[in-house]
Amino acid sequence: MDKQETQQNEEGLKFENRIPLEGLKDSVEKLKEQLSRVIVGQDNFVELLIVGLLSNGHVLIEGVPGVAKTITAKLFAKCLKTDFSRIQFTPDLMPSDVLGTSVFNMKTSEFEFKKGPIFSNIVLIDEINRAPAKTQAALFEVMEERQVTIDGKLYKMEAPFMVLATQNPIEQEGTYALPEAQLDRFLFKIEVDYPSFDDEVKILQSHHDRKGKLPETEIEAVLTPEQLAELREQIHEIIIEEKLLNYIAELINKTRNHPHLYLGASPRASIAVMNAAKAFAAINARDFVIPEDIKNALKPVIGHRLILSPDREMEGMTAGSVIDMITQSVEIPR
Repeated sequence: MDKQETQQNEEGLKFENRIPLEGLKDSVEKLKEQLSRVIVGQDNFVELLIVGLLSNGHVLIEGVPGVAKTITAKLFAKCLKTDFSRIQFTPDLMPSDVLGTSVFNMKTSEFEFKKGPIFSNIVLIDEINRAPAKTQAALFEVMEERQVTIDGKLYKMEAPFMVLATQNPIEQEGTYALPEAQLDRFLFKIEVDYPSFDDEVKILQSHHDRKGKLPETEIEAVLTPEQLAELREQIHEIIIEEKLLNYIAELINKTRNHPHLYLGASPRASIAVMNAAKAFAAINARDFVIPEDIKNALKPVIGHRLILSPDREMEGMTAGSVIDMITQSVEIPR
């Protein structure tokens, strides 16, 4: 094959997006560039945070202490020109400490609602599993419906609204397991591991070079709520073929009938996989979903929604290994 024929074949393989995604790709690169100024070696973590943001989902971040869960979430929020609040969950925290409470005004002789810290755009909940069940349950409505009902009155959250929650999987003393209903409201669960040796050296060098400056001083806001709303609209327009919808449905359905699982994934998980796959396609400058996008979304979306059967859990099997089995058993659409 001569040079001219090769060039013609390469041109034939090129495609033009029907949706203009240059602005979205540029915004994603800006977010990654800002975070890379401080965060070292957590590329997958950062990418999943961005996909979660574009998919209008909440994210649960799990990892041992000291692996930059909280600081990454804080810096990620600082990249956005939005309000930010942080709530430290503790065993004595009450629902009113999160949502707000009605206070009697002596001047007007009426009760006034004082909004709690949940009324923000990006909300970081640190150590979410340290609060008791009643406080965790207070998040159900606001996470799913983006509204709060207090004393019979409805308060809508301002867009964008995203919850970033951290938890430590090692400590059991003074912690409360998250109920399945709450776990199901998180789009992703991101597991953050220790950095590699080379990355740890870079972390030390970066910390040394800052000479005591706070990491927040290195980050600039690069995305406004209006720009984010436009990007999310583009995500909705990403094309996904019917055979890929069937592929998602079959993968999720297998979790409900698998012998190693006590609890499978819900229809909410199916929708989450589809939305996340669209976002993965978009940040890779494609206006259509491919099976690889679905595979990339599958573990972060459904890993925390599955409950292993007691026998398999005692054997040390993980939800990730069951997901691998299911993925291998379902034919990839062509």
